[in-house]
Amino acid sequence: MKRIKLIISIFTALIVYSCSENYLDKQPLDTINTENYPQTAAELITIVNGAYQPLQWPKLYNLRMWTIDIMAGNSIVGAGGGTDGIETQNMSNFVTQPDNAGVLDLWRGPWPGILISNIVLEAASSLNIDENIKNRSMGEAYFLRANYYFILARYFGDVPLVTIPLSSDDDLLPPRNPVSEIYDLIISDLTNAIQLLPPKSSYSQQDIGRASKGAAYGILAKVYLTLGNYQEAVNLATQVEGLGYALNPNYASNFDIKNENSQESIFEVQYAADGGYSFWDNENQASWASPFMGPRGSNFVGGSFGWNQPTQEFMNQYEAGDLRKDITVLYQGCPDFDGKPYQSSFALTGYNVRKFLVPLSVVSSFDNSPLNFPVLRFSDVLLMKAEALNELGQTLQAETYINMVRNRAGLTNIQSGLSKNDFRIAVLKERRMELAFEGQRWFDLIRVNNGQYGLDFLHSIGKTNATQKHLLFPVPQIEIDRNPKLLPQNPGY
Repeated sequence: MKRIKLIISIFTALIVYSCSENYLDKQPLDTINTENYPQTAAELITIVNGAYQPLQWPKLYNLRMWTIDIMAGNSIVGAGGGTDGIETQNMSNFVTQPDNAGVLDLWRGPWPGILISNIVLEAASSLNIDENIKNRSMGEAYFLRANYYFILARYFGDVPLVTIPLSSDDDLLPPRNPVSEIYDLIISDLTNAIQLLPPKSSYSQQDIGRASKGAAYGILAKVYLTLGNYQEAVNLATQVEGLGYALNPNYASNFDIKNENSQESIFEVQYAADGGYSFWDNENQASWASPFMGPRGSNFVGGSFGWNQPTQEFMNQYEAGDLRKDITVLYQGCPDFDGKPYQSSFALTGYNVRKFLVPLSVVSSFDNSPLNFPVLRFSDVLLMKAEALNELGQTLQAETYINMVRNRAGLTNIQSGLSKNDFRIAVLKERRMELAFEGQRWFDLIRVNNGQYGLDFLHSIGKTNATQKHLLFPVPQIEIDRNPKLLPQNPGY
């Protein structure tokens, strides 16, 4: 399912508060043409495909989601210096204000996907089409809506709860709902998705990359882990295990364009060559990760904009013999990249991210990287299960799951018999190294001990500006000005 371009004009109708510039400004903005609702299975599939598209945009997984690793302390912006990436610099220095452009992107990014998912759910149930396609399409819409809301809830807390397509007769400026209600919807949607979606193994090659039963189980496990319901997290992780996923023998296989949607992949954002669309527009289908993270001046990859440079503190966390190091990062003396030696002078920190780079010998231009971006891998599920079992007091059982990940990385088993607290520290570190630069670290920091774990860590690496208020982003001021019902602002902003 590499190409998911939206082609039905109905989706030019976007919720007013979610519109912005090239990404979202379309006409009309306040109506939905129900005459263009799907009538056939093929039309429904096309609409569902459109619900995936916002995942690809720079507002979410093509930029903003992975730059949060910078805020989480794994890396610095790097880039071209000066004001290049200033919004991300401010976020990572914890001087974020409600006019921050990165915050605005993260607020606006999910809403088109929520709208399209709502349209699918409203339209599909009454269609007289093949039941398998109908059920799958509704399952995909439930899954995607839940994922978009999960992003919003973790970044902003209270957000508007919109479950039907809004029209000119409806209130297009809804208020924020308590985050507890958002999580109720997320859990309900993922539960529905589990019932309706097929397992990944049943998909044809053409449909590989769509949401599956395993993806719904896995994201719901993460939701329950976030909420501190550890038994449910264990139960759901066990369900994922039963669906046949497995670790790739080689960690590098997770970031190989020849091995996308592999046995370890549970859900990933699908990218492809841009097909002639502008690299900077929504129609673009190519990934930004390789050109943005490529070392400046290296001629390793197309673009080489030099973003996301790992810190020395992060590098110090690698244990001797960790096979992930040479796959994840570039450092002086590391294995050559596509036959070219790395120089520490390429980066301000002396390090660059390697795992998402596609060499020029494979993709010769900056705007055609087809490398998918991982949202959920099986190793993540194993580590979630290890963490949840430990929190339930079953630390010895938890060792099995963290050791599966460590052994694949070439590391020995974790020390047996650790206390609950020591195991918690160990598994969170393992998550940091296993999932580095995949946009997961920030969420781990803010969910443990009500975010105090994250604040303690950030202070330990010199980010002393970080306070309790920074565990949530501010609601963008431009959105509050447009819709005062979004008040009150998150505390402290």
